[in-house]
Amino acid sequence: MNLNNSIEDLVSAQRRFFKSGTTRDIHYRVTQLKKLRSALIAKEAEVIQALRTDLNKSEQESFTTEIGIVYKELSYVIRNIHQWAKPRKVKTALTHIGSRGRILPEPYGTVLIIAPWNYPWQLAISPLIGAMAAGNTAVIKPSELTPAVSAVISALIKDTFPESYAAVVEGGPDTSTCLLQQPVDYIFFTGSTRIGKIVMQAASQHLTPVTLELGGKSPCIVHRDASLKLTAKRIVFGKFTNAGQTCVAPDYLLVHESVKEPLLQYMKEAITEFYGESPLKNPDYGRIVSEKHFLRLSHFLDNGSVRHGGNYDESNLLIEPTLLDDITWDMPVMEDEIFGPIFPILTYNDLNEVIATVNARPKPLALYLFTNDAGVQKQIMSEISFGGGCINDTLMHLATPYLPFGGVGASGMGAYHGKHSFDTFSHMKSILHQTNKFDFSFRYPGKDGLKLLRKLMKP
Repeated sequence: MNLNNSIEDLVSAQRRFFKSGTTRDIHYRVTQLKKLRSALIAKEAEVIQALRTDLNKSEQESFTTEIGIVYKELSYVIRNIHQWAKPRKVKTALTHIGSRGRILPEPYGTVLIIAPWNYPWQLAISPLIGAMAAGNTAVIKPSELTPAVSAVISALIKDTFPESYAAVVEGGPDTSTCLLQQPVDYIFFTGSTRIGKIVMQAASQHLTPVTLELGGKSPCIVHRDASLKLTAKRIVFGKFTNAGQTCVAPDYLLVHESVKEPLLQYMKEAITEFYGESPLKNPDYGRIVSEKHFLRLSHFLDNGSVRHGGNYDESNLLIEPTLLDDITWDMPVMEDEIFGPIFPILTYNDLNEVIATVNARPKPLALYLFTNDAGVQKQIMSEISFGGGCINDTLMHLATPYLPFGGVGASGMGAYHGKHSFDTFSHMKSILHQTNKFDFSFRYPGKDGLKLLRKLMKP
């Protein structure tokens, strides 16, 4: 059987299973989520080893950024799903006296989840949790660039669920293209803006709704009153975790001219504290995912001047945490999202200049602001559009199930995590239940009806 036929058969089987109504039962959903949790726990050691194999992630980083987040998400969803799935009553308009309105969350059907390579475990399993919680069936397409993790996901899902409920399809771009041609009911994609446009175009052929978790050049702004030593530590953590291969990593630094040099000194100290004097020899320092990505990143090292780092090991796909100074916006490093351990530095003197600079470019997925000034915080948060972010921290907004995570504009559409995942994978069906005990004549054609309507509905 060829690829296209096998994928068609899989999607058809999932659509039939969904139509059986089995997944609509809340107790069934909870049972499956608990089965998933047990399977994840059983596979934890394999996941850690696979992440080490594909990306050289340490056990601590794997648990912190991949495994632990998934556990927390699962527990939160299982604990709250009964409440989220209840029909929600809404108010009755004056013109609708006698009726009752409610919103009934219902699953879309069969969901396609296309996961990326940078956090290949978390960004495959987390949306799966939301899809299952909402009562959908799911097809997961892991990244071919992280084959060890892909194999673990495939084995876990195959051993835990029937293929008609949840399945993994491994493969490269041809597989993704074939999957995108199927008449699924929802597509959840995490990846680059370029591929996101292709996904959206494919979805339009079936008018399939999509969530696109993309990226962009996320600014990190350090104002003159920031607590510099702590700021440096938190920036270095956010930028160089997973060797900078994080969609919400600070992409470039905008630092007030008056505090640039002390901040850079503290950042150098933090890099040494985290990764040692020779990061390329640190067994726990992450590597670049592929030779193609390594070559792309290595060309950026010629931009500006290196203030720290700059060394690399091509044979092992390693690049040191690198700080680049004397950067201008016309340099290649500033054209697209870097997605690597290279951090360009720009300075400013006027906060309005910062706002204009960021707003002149596509809306970023994240923004990080370091300042103790409440007025500056309010100004930046209200005058710059971005997906989500932190004040006086980096990355951590991603790790809470209480905040929606998603982009805006070129950095994506839609959001998930916690209840927001349940809502994303649910259609909110509106239902009005009208009384038969009485009837209002004003709703029907006639002059008297118009007069009364004008009184009831006047502004």
